[in-house]
Amino acid sequence: MKDQKPADANPVQGEGDYKAARDYKRDIDKFVKDKGRVIPDLAKEAESAVEGPEGPELARAEQKGKSKARH
Repeated sequence: MKDQKPADANPVQGEGDYKAARDYKRDIDKFVKDKGRVIPDLAKEAESAVEGPEGPELARAEQKGKSKARH
């Protein structure tokens, strides 16, 4: 029988990056816990920014980010 390695000794990366998934969930849970009541207000602020004078700059930033995404 082979010696078993601890889970962290051979982490799966890529689409199976479990550590990244756990970190993301932890961060989302903390954000919702800390800001849960103001999330609708944050969404309205974001909508106003996208539809306002910042809109074109935000659209360029979005396109720049999308251009680096892997598909």
